[in-house]
Amino acid sequence: MQMASLVVVGAQWGDEGKGKTIDLLASRSQVVVRSQGGNNAGHTVIVGDEVYKLHLIPSGILYPETLCLIGNGVVVDPKVLLEEMDGLIARGIGCRNLRIDPRAHVIMPYHILLDNLSERARGKGDIGTTGRGIGPCYMDKAERSGLRMCDLIDEARFSERARAAIEAKNRVITGVYGGEPLDADAVIAEYTAYGRRLREFVEDTSVLAYDAVKAGKSVLFEGAQGTLLDLDVGTYPYVTSSHPVSGGVCVGAGIGPTLIDEVLGVAKAYTTRVGKGPFPTELFDETGDLIRNRGHEFGTTTGRPRRTGWFDAVIARFAVRVNGLTSIAINKLDTMAGLPTIKICDAYELDGTRTENFPADLETLGRCTPHYIEVPGFEEDISGCTSFDALPQAAKNYIETIERLIGCHVSMVGVGPARSQMLDR
Repeated sequence: MQMASLVVVGAQWGDEGKGKTIDLLASRSQVVVRSQGGNNAGHTVIVGDEVYKLHLIPSGILYPETLCLIGNGVVVDPKVLLEEMDGLIARGIGCRNLRIDPRAHVIMPYHILLDNLSERARGKGDIGTTGRGIGPCYMDKAERSGLRMCDLIDEARFSERARAAIEAKNRVITGVYGGEPLDADAVIAEYTAYGRRLREFVEDTSVLAYDAVKAGKSVLFEGAQGTLLDLDVGTYPYVTSSHPVSGGVCVGAGIGPTLIDEVLGVAKAYTTRVGKGPFPTELFDETGDLIRNRGHEFGTTTGRPRRTGWFDAVIARFAVRVNGLTSIAINKLDTMAGLPTIKICDAYELDGTRTENFPADLETLGRCTPHYIEVPGFEEDISGCTSFDALPQAAKNYIETIERLIGCHVSMVGVGPARSQMLDR
């Protein structure tokens, strides 16, 4: 795949295998930018016998000459970031090319505590957050009371602002939820030490990204989560607190839309989601279990088992539309091997009427049932295929059917977890 400035986004509910796709594209990039989310995201990258699980640091970190930028739209847990950096350094992966935008908001201990307390208070109506403080941090950002990286690295400013924030949050923690208050002195001391270590990495990433694009460098904007988890257009309220769609990249990386050349969506050859909410093509039978186990469908960050179902072309068309996808990568085609027949949802039945558009609200989605078409399956193990042409005809037909149904070119096909198992088409 040719690239200049390319955005990669998840085209389903997240967990689409973006890590491998991004890693392959990062190997062809000079700059990799992360623009939203926090350590609630997870990318698994396999290089040879080595497995890397990245949560905050862009995948380009595995390439020593690649500049890796954590943009202003990311919420950063400095403790987790430093643990991730130290883990990479211990494995011989340097972090000297990492930069963090001074505008990026900082996840504080009270965010994590409030995240878990509020989830517990919701009871059966819980959203299913990862409990890592992401939502509360974005809440403070929107409320204009958050702490940013520029605050964290200024010790006097941080001490003053953090103390005021902790005192305010303690009133909520104790008064609303009956929790134990945080020790302001201990938190300030701990996070001041983090700021000292991270100070040298803080730089305006908007300038760095803009200059790279203008210089004609290959720039990869690395997405986290997926389209249906977008705060605005996703399956609200079972969404994340940021914007995983392509438009969110512009805001979260501090660059304009005219600087983006291509938008690549990533989807699985089937559908998965984690947590609650309607899932029209969900499978509750042996086929669903087979896909889950064969596809290793357990969360990178949480370890939670994922719900599985047939490929949903209604969702994929929605992703094509709201992201302006120029092409799409289909991962984990190898998981489908051995199924005599494969189903694809091409439309929904809604109150007796056929619709090909994804509903705007959760209640309507819950009333939708999938309309399926069937295509012949394939028996062959395709994990060793090194080109699209080498795939069995039934596997190629499946991909071509998806392409026709969603109206978007399938430019890459994954047949296994390794970088070398991503086939250009």
